[in-house]
Amino acid sequence: MLAGAAAIFALVMVLLALPFLRRGKDAPEARGIKVWIIGLGLAFPMAVLAALLAYGLTVGERLLPRAEDGAIRVEAEGRQSGWTFRYADQPGRSTSGVLHIPAGRPVDVDITTGDVIHSFWVPRLAGKLDAIPGYVNTLRIEADAPGDYAGVSAEFSGIGYAGLTFTVTAHDEAGWQAFLGDDPQ
Repeated sequence: MLAGAAAIFALVMVLLALPFLRRGKDAPEARGIKVWIIGLGLAFPMAVLAALLAYGLTVGERLLPRAEDGAIRVEAEGRQSGWTFRYADQPGRSTSGVLHIPAGRPVDVDITTGDVIHSFWVPRLAGKLDAIPGYVNTLRIEADAPGDYAGVSAEFSGIGYAGLTFTVTAHDEAGWQAFLGDDPQ
């Protein structure tokens, strides 16, 4: 990577120096090089970066938790012994090591901890968010399809932190109703 970065840097410096080394400011070659530097060296990257910024802001806005959109709320508490999940719509219900969610619906996970700093990370569903003692962070996750998704604590939290894992199980509608206990069977 260093060699590639050095080569790109050298090329950019050569292209930058060429217009200034040419004699005759109106020479066609000098104008062409200036077009390369200003057009493709400044304008094109700025346009690409602006497009990427607009896309990132649009996608990021959808991931923000909102109270009015009917998202499921789950409390996740990390401890050195493992993760415990409590379901706001089901008072008294909790699971250890497995977070149950409905597939295709947004879920707001309120993340906290009772001992040391942990992190809540399900790479296939959302980014990493830290669990800090005495503070609640909210992360929006949504599984596109039913299945099991591996979650990890990516923050060093003491001996055995590498084994501090959990599973997110995304259910289809029938499986979610069965988990909630509303299944007529």
